[in-house]
Formats: sequence, structure tokens, C-alpha cells
Amino acid sequence: MGLFSFLKNAGSSILGRAAEKNDAAEAADEAKKREMDAYRGELLASVVSSSGIEVDGLSVECNDDVATVYGQTGSLEDKEKVILMVGNVDGIAAVDDRLSVVAQPQSTFYTVVGGDSLSKIAKEHYGDPMKYTAIFEANKPMLEHPDKIYPGQVLRIPNLG
Repeated sequence: MGLFSFLKNAGSSILGRAAEKNDAAEAADEAKKREMDAYRGELLASVVSSSGIEVDGLSVECNDDVATVYGQTGSLEDKEKVILMVGNVDGIAAVDDRLSVVAQPQSTFYTVVGGDSLSKIAKEHYGDPMKYTAIFEANKPMLEHPDKIYPGQVLRIPNLG
């Protein structure tokens, strides 16, 4: 979670008329300003919804040029895409990220024993010895070569599910 800054006057102009209306609303009463911010939040939420990225409980609230995004995504990648979609809109200067990510399965740790190889460990954990590269990549830079492991070494075994 955090606040991400964007260039307010760059990006998609989907809020173009809404931003102009909001400038006029500043001179009007606070109720009109809240109404315009709610309208802008709905527009931004519709942009995210139409993207195909699933966000459970999606809601976007605007307060002037700051958009606060709420909901839950299935991956960190989706969360980052949503933040960028909302922030890269003309009239939005910052995105307050209140998105959560569904808990991803954690990696396991494995202690190497004599006679082990990454392919043997991959076969044991994944059922496929050719997936040793996933274990190797997950343990870089600690491992410099797939054949250089030793008994007692603890390796991270990523969840590929």
C-alpha cells in the first residue's frame, strides 16, 4: 500500500469533461464538489472493470486529483496494473493504493542432503526433473551454477501452482 504520484495533466483524457466540471464546482458549494468527485470515481472504476482485470470489491474514491483504490486482486501484477490504469489518467496526480492481494502460496525451504541435485529435488517437489531451472532461478544469486549445491544448504522451492 502506498501513495503513487503521476503527472496530473498527462495520460488518458477520460475525465476531461469531469475535470473541467470539477474546476467549476470548486467555486460552487461543497456538495457539488463531492458529487463530481463521486462521478469521477465511478468513471475510473468503470475503466478498471472494463479492462478484464478482476478486482473483488472494487471502489475508487476521488478527492480532487487523488484517487483512492479499494479492493482485492488475485496477483501483485494485477494490483500494479490497476494502479497504473487509474494513475495514467489526465486529472489524477496521485493514487492512494488500498488494494490487497489474495494470499499467494508461499515457497517452501528444503535442506540439501548428500546425493541431491536440483533435478532430483525438482522431481520430488514438482514431479518433473526438468523444472530444476525454477529452483535455480529462485535461489540466484546464492547459486551461481545449477550443479553447485552442497549438503546442509537451504534452498527456496517456489510454489509453481
